[in-house]
Amino acid sequence: MVKYFAKRLGMTLAAMLAIILITFCLMHAVPGGPFTSDRKVTPEVEAALNEKYGLNDPLPVQFVNYLGGLLHGDLGPSYKYTGKTVNEFIVNGFPVSARLGAATILFVLLAALPMGILAAVKNGRWQDMGIMAVATVGVTIPSFVIASILIYLFSFKLGWLPTYGLDSWKGYILPVIALGGYSVSYLARLTRSSLLEVMGQDYIRTARAKGLSEFKVITRHALRNALLPVITVLGPTVANLLTGSFVVEKIFAIPGLGVHFVNSVSQRDYTTIMGVTVFYAAFLMAMVLVVDVFYCLIDPRIKYE
Repeated sequence: MVKYFAKRLGMTLAAMLAIILITFCLMHAVPGGPFTSDRKVTPEVEAALNEKYGLNDPLPVQFVNYLGGLLHGDLGPSYKYTGKTVNEFIVNGFPVSARLGAATILFVLLAALPMGILAAVKNGRWQDMGIMAVATVGVTIPSFVIASILIYLFSFKLGWLPTYGLDSWKGYILPVIALGGYSVSYLARLTRSSLLEVMGQDYIRTARAKGLSEFKVITRHALRNALLPVITVLGPTVANLLTGSFVVEKIFAIPGLGVHFVNSVSQRDYTTIMGVTVFYAAFLMAMVLVVDVFYCLIDPRIKYE
């Protein structure tokens, strides 16, 4: 076990270094810089700012300097917001995204698993066809389209729910549905297909032959093994939801981590782009590692040697 996790840690660090390098190169490959789009900045002031932040240094030197700050937990200052650092953006924005993400995860689990189980149990019947039709629509429609439709119907037409912010529990309803719509649909379809495959195994037929009720067959035998593929997908899904959906947060004016990333891309705020990308990648890899641990807890047959 220790040897396995040491190997995984080494692979994670190598992957993180590759992500940082690729993001750094792509970011600097775009013409211009963080100060070129600001019309109020004169060429002299722009040159002074580039010198101040080390943007005149060769790219390898800039990359090494960034890694040095990263090792000390310093993600650098924001180039567009004077007096602000990337660490502050993450500290202030991530809790907001995490609260929205936690509510969305709860919604996804409470909706997707029962939908998938019911569709598998009622395979070929109207319940199965209805659930899969809804899931297909949820998978194909992008989140920003769902968000726009929800705002139009429940805010503009009916006036039931707010269009922005998370000031009350009502403010969570539309962003949670828009953010979790795809995950609910995808996990419901995955749960159904996985459960149908497991229910065709010999040990399920043996359990039924022993006289166990269908409820016990599903909950005690089939569901546990059917959840393994679901948990595999759930790890990255949790990381994505907790760190915030960039588009959904922008539409609903939620001051989370996604808003800072969208603004940094449009403003070419190099350090913010790098910082949010590194934070998201680290969080995603941590969740994938947690999923591997849960494999052992769910299925004792899985051993890490």
